[in-house]
Amino acid sequence: MNAPMRAPAMLSEAAARAFAREIAKYPPEQKASAVIACLAVLQEEHGFVSQESEQLVAEALGMPVIAVHEVTTFYNMFNQVPVGRVKLNVCTNLPCQLRGGQHALEHLCRSLGIEEGGTTADRGFTVQKAECLGACADAPVLLVNDRQMVSFMSDARIDELVAALSDSNPASTA
Repeated sequence: MNAPMRAPAMLSEAAARAFAREIAKYPPEQKASAVIACLAVLQEEHGFVSQESEQLVAEALGMPVIAVHEVTTFYNMFNQVPVGRVKLNVCTNLPCQLRGGQHALEHLCRSLGIEEGGTTADRGFTVQKAECLGACADAPVLLVNDRQMVSFMSDARIDELVAALSDSNPASTA
């Protein structure tokens, strides 16, 4: 079995520059306000936020590591383990449930051959539940890579989305 992936114990030059830019946006006594931005920098660089990454952010911002960890675990945009190239969050909160959110999640998982929270063997896709994506009237909704919301996701639209995302990554066989 492979050892879990870890982020390096030091900031890359690019990450250090990005941290400095983000920290400079706040008064020195409020530099902890850059925590989300700094976590995003490391996730962008490594694909997830490891414990080592949380330590680096805590040191850079003068925060307790537990305070950084609380932010990492509160927001579902931060991955604490490596995920697929495409992360699909499906809203399953009650309003979306009433409009087919659970069905959309189940169809997506069945189509990809994985369980909720799982990643395809080729690391092409990860599927997760989302608590609320704030688009109840458009349900069922999915969030692609924490950036793009797709709405009114019927089985056919889900299949089209997966095919389009698979086509955009030749390594993916999902």
